[in-house]
Amino acid sequence: MAFELPKLPYADNDLQPVISSQTIGFHYGKHHKAYVDNLNKLLEGNEMMNWSLEKIMTETAGKADKAGIFNNAAQVWNHTFYWNCLSRNGGGKPNGTLLTKIETSFQGFDNFKKEFSQAAMTQFGSGWAWLVESQGQLKIVKTPNAECPLTQGHKPLLTIDVWEHAYYLDYQNRRLDYVNTLIDKLMNWEFAAANLIVS
Repeated sequence: MAFELPKLPYADNDLQPVISSQTIGFHYGKHHKAYVDNLNKLLEGNEMMNWSLEKIMTETAGKADKAGIFNNAAQVWNHTFYWNCLSRNGGGKPNGTLLTKIETSFQGFDNFKKEFSQAAMTQFGSGWAWLVESQGQLKIVKTPNAECPLTQGHKPLLTIDVWEHAYYLDYQNRRLDYVNTLIDKLMNWEFAAANLIVS
């Protein structure tokens, strides 16, 4: 079966004014959809069409002859994950076990925010900043282009997309404003906590 563009977990204007409906229209409706369409074309007649995105990513990661498949599959997965990391009722602080783990791992929540923001700002060019769990510890990692920490043995909890199409219509070259506003206003801590529990 062909892969489908998953529905957004909110209306395209729900994240305003932090992320405009225009940005959602282009980012989700054009970029994310293009990755889904490209992946389906690349997998036409291939047994991978019946695999999960996670399996496709794992089996094609690091293989030059499968780069097109990996890039599109990973971008479908990364973007679907990213949309769920945002919520109109997000921001603030998490609570419970997640907050305890963050404060322990990063010597306080404010320090976590600084490190998360720095990772997003120092990812050169296109890519992602991630909060992950690895061997029971929380870490912040960054990945270029379509790379995903899932293929590196990490459990993603949250991500920030720092490809220019994620923010340029709203913030132009002010990536720092986009990153910090996302952390302060939209981070979906319930989603992150659910990912932590599942692991």
